[in-house]
Amino acid sequence: MVKEKWILTILLLQCCCTGYGFCGKVLVWPCDMSHWLNIKTILEKLTERGHEITVLVPSHSFIIDYNKPSTLNFQVIHASSDKEHSLKVMEEFLVLSTQVLPNLSRWQSAIKLHEFLLKITRETKRLCENVVYNQTMMRKLQETHYDVMVIDPVIPCGELIAELLAVPFVYTLRSSMGDVMEKHCGKLPAPPSYVPVAAGGLMDRMTFLERVKNIMFSVMFDFLMLQNNRLWNQLYSEVLGRPTTLCEIMGKAEIWLMRTYWDFEFPRPYLPNFEFVGGLHCKPAKPLPKEMEDFVQSSGEDGVVVFSLGSMVKNLTEEKANLIASALAQIPQKVLWRYKGKKPATLGANTRLYDWIPQNDLLGHPKAKAFITHGGTNGIYEAIYHGVPMVGVPMFADQPDNIAHMKAKGAAVEVNINTMTSADLLNALRTVINVPSYKENAMRLSRIHHDQPVKPLDRAVFWIEFVMRHKGAKHLRPASHDLTWVQYHSLDVIGFLLACVATAMFLVTKCCLFSCQKFGKKGKKKKRE
Repeated sequence: MVKEKWILTILLLQCCCTGYGFCGKVLVWPCDMSHWLNIKTILEKLTERGHEITVLVPSHSFIIDYNKPSTLNFQVIHASSDKEHSLKVMEEFLVLSTQVLPNLSRWQSAIKLHEFLLKITRETKRLCENVVYNQTMMRKLQETHYDVMVIDPVIPCGELIAELLAVPFVYTLRSSMGDVMEKHCGKLPAPPSYVPVAAGGLMDRMTFLERVKNIMFSVMFDFLMLQNNRLWNQLYSEVLGRPTTLCEIMGKAEIWLMRTYWDFEFPRPYLPNFEFVGGLHCKPAKPLPKEMEDFVQSSGEDGVVVFSLGSMVKNLTEEKANLIASALAQIPQKVLWRYKGKKPATLGANTRLYDWIPQNDLLGHPKAKAFITHGGTNGIYEAIYHGVPMVGVPMFADQPDNIAHMKAKGAAVEVNINTMTSADLLNALRTVINVPSYKENAMRLSRIHHDQPVKPLDRAVFWIEFVMRHKGAKHLRPASHDLTWVQYHSLDVIGFLLACVATAMFLVTKCCLFSCQKFGKKGKKKKRE
């Protein structure tokens, strides 16, 4: 009997290795926080299919626990700064995002954020140097002979490691700041007339002034990208021993796994090596803990509101917390609020505070009526998956853009966390709960999300394995990667045609002048005669 089990195990393993390509070796360059939760789902699925996964992780991380037993292998990178310093940097980012930037204009905010990102870039650059200049580590990675590298490009360096190891790589991301990396490095077409710049908070149907704003944002983000990439361009050139740029190396990505889908995105042109895998982490709801289930059931016909501002925002100012609690106390629904701060004095009997909540399971509960969210992509997709309308309270990064998408699709109402009153939040909640169109639109997006020929997670795994099987996906790579900026925009052709037109006009003008002069001379001669 035991022997038969072993034979069955071997056959299943061979099925994985031969039926799906082979059991390969995957190297991962991840990003911390919510990004890790997304990529971890992919890695666990790859592990189930027999692949060997190695994750390069800094010695201090917020939620990547490399000391915990796992099916993943972790290669720890020595970080130049300690965890206490990283916590200070995160706190500085939160203060900047929630208290400083909202009081500035869009332009001033972008410049201020760029200055902060330059500071972060210097730190992540040192982390990168600790890998690529570590001969022992690089030799070990080289000798392992990885088949593919999965990279979150929010933190550069993964593509440089892939280049040094001569390993094909796959990106997984929501979007870069202003879509500049996708546009310039991935050569993704982005007509500014109807493709809003990411982080601009605009929709695809823009007025004239919004199109002006969109183009100006696009130019500004392009300029900031050039400035921010200088440090990386220098490092990449030094390490590779030849002049190169971050964008050139990023352009070698075989597949870009975009963590969105048409339930979220506005219609726009995409390339064959861009694949949608939005909502790959979403799952059917599981039963709630008994105490939580009892509280949810006590809501009766009114149902519950789920409230979370994500893992980064752990508390608010006392004034802001009281303002929010006061609004929540005025609705008939029960509220489950993920909040670690001091208990607000205005907290109503209908609201309970939790250090952590099973967000996906709560949103999938039949009594879930609304979701108050900061606008993180993971949370939004859980709401889409379960068809729950949203009240958006965006603060930073891609959150305003995400909420703008949901507003445009009629599934969300937005409030400004810095200027809102209790009445604003209360009105927003009453709107998404009591106006039927919001629930109907949320359910429509849910039906679109579920009506796919291949599940997002299976699609992500397929393309990673595809790259492993075929040593890349060069047949999907557009020729635009091999064109200069002048050639890509056909400026040389336009210049040539203008020159031809100018030459033709010059010759025609000369001929006309010559004919006129000749005719004039003949006329004078006849008069004399």
